[in-house]
Amino acid sequence: MRIESFLQQSPVFQISRAARRIEAALNQTLGEEELTFFESLVLTAVFFEKKGVKPSALADAFETTRGNVSHCVSSLEAKGLVKRRIDPNDARALQIALLPAGRKRAVRVAAILDRMQRRFEEGMGTAELDGMLGLMHAVEELCSGLAVTANWKRQKKSF
Repeated sequence: MRIESFLQQSPVFQISRAARRIEAALNQTLGEEELTFFESLVLTAVFFEKKGVKPSALADAFETTRGNVSHCVSSLEAKGLVKRRIDPNDARALQIALLPAGRKRAVRVAAILDRMQRRFEEGMGTAELDGMLGLMHAVEELCSGLAVTANWKRQKKSF
């Protein structure tokens, strides 16, 4: 197709493609735990927060919507790994807490994620990983700037 050369040179497309492939590989790696990558991250985050965590804090930490977190928590609840409970400090809010099966699974998942990180560091080198992350953040910032510019132009036209 004619667009292929453009796609090969597009950092946005290449990052998006890589993200889809990486997430698919991570989901396959975590398949033995019967969890998706996002479920694994949420479960691990709840594990590291000793008193439970609010869904809004998870949404902020993972830069996603509360709806995505809610669906994930519902799935984890259905698997018997977490439970929602009323926040003891604010009866209007909920907290997510681990059940005993969730604690065991979180320990295994944290170990898998840790092994993956070590493998990345060994395979690429820590400095190279840091450089790659810096470049990814730079592309992300440039894209955010483009979005702001596009919004500004749309608002300007409406005046």
